Amino acid sequence: MGQTRLGGCQDRYVIHEGKQARRWVVYLSGKQTTLLSHIMQTLAEPHEEREIREIMGDLVMQLLGAQFYASYVWQPGSLSFAQATQINMDPMNLRAYESYYQFHDPITPLMQRYQVAVRATDVIAHEDLKKTEFFNDFLNKDGLYWGVNLYAWHQGQNLGDMRIWRDKRRENFSLDELRLLDMLQPAFVTALARAQRPSQRNDVLLNTLSQRLTPREQDTARLVMLGLTDKEIARNLQISSTTVRTHLENAFRKVGVSNRAALVHKLRI
Repeated sequence: MGQTRLGGCQDRYVIHEGKQARRWVVYLSGKQTTLLSHIMQTLAEPHEEREIREIMGDLVMQLLGAQFYASYVWQPGSLSFAQATQINMDPMNLRAYESYYQFHDPITPLMQRYQVAVRATDVIAHEDLKKTEFFNDFLNKDGLYWGVNLYAWHQGQNLGDMRIWRDKRRENFSLDELRLLDMLQPAFVTALARAQRPSQRNDVLLNTLSQRLTPREQDTARLVMLGLTDKEIARNLQISSTTVRTHLENAFRKVGVSNRAALVHKLRI
C-alpha cells in the first residue's frame, strides 16, 4: 500500500555506446508520486533557463533524498562549465571549481558523455575517487560523497545539467533512482530548449523575401525557424494560437509556400 508501480522499457545508453533495451519497474512512495507530478507540471510551464535549473534543484533533492545540488551550463567556446546555481554548497568552493577544479576533474568529463543519469561510481571506483585532489580538496569540503549527474542533451548541445549529491552517512544512489531521473530527462531537456528559443528570436536572420511580411508575421516566421510549436509561439508572442495560424497562413500565401518546412527553406539566408 502507498506505492505506485511504474513500468516500461528504458534504453540506458552512453553516447556512441548503445546498450540493448531492458524492461524495468519502479515503485514510488506517495510522496515521490506527488513530487514527480509536481516536477513534470513545473517543467511544462514557461520559465527562464536559470529558473528551471534552480527550481529543479529543490524538487529533485526531495525526490531522491539528497542534500546537495549544483547545476552548470556547458560553454563550448571555452570548453568549460559556467552559470552555476547551487543548494547547500559553499559559493567560494564553487568559484574554486570554476577557476581550477573543473580542469582537474576526473569524473565530470566522463559523466558528461552519458545521455542518461549517471553516478560518479559508474565512471570511477569510489576508492580511487577518494584518492584524488578533486575529492579531498573540493568535494569533501562540502561533504559531497555519493553523486549522480543528469545532462540535458539537445541536438548535440549540452544545455545544462543537474549534479545531485549525498554525504557519506547515506547510501549511493540506486538504479531505481537513476531511472526516476531518466523519466524526468525528456521534460527537462524540452524545458531548457524552450527557454532558450525566445531569447534567440531576434538573432534569426531572414532573407529579402521576408520584406513581404508584416513585422508580426516575421516574428512568427523566426520562431517557426527555431522549431517552436503553435502553442509555444502563441505564449512567446502573447497572442492566441488562432492568431498564430493566421500569421502563418498569411506568410505562406505571401511567400508562395504551403507548409512550415517550405517557409523555413524560403526565408533562410
